Amino acid sequence: MARPKLLLLDEPSMGLAPIIVAQIFNIVRDLPSMGTTVFLVEQNAQAALGIADRGYVIETGRIGFSGSGRDLLADDRVLQAYLGV
Repeated sequence: MARPKLLLLDEPSMGLAPIIVAQIFNIVRDLPSMGTTVFLVEQNAQAALGIADRGYVIETGRIGFSGSGRDLLADDRVLQAYLGV
């Protein structure tokens, strides 16, 4: 398939070396500029929110937090709950 309009990614970083994870997220970050919407499910919250235009943080099956990736990374509640800060 060439130039999909939507790409669904489920845990693309799982089990990979950090350098490969960085490469994958660099590619995923650039996809919207090529016309592809990305729906990303990822437990690496810092990496995912770092590239997200919009994010939803799920807690026990419900949306616990939502907002821009930048806002979620700056939210103390998200930092404490998911990033261990």
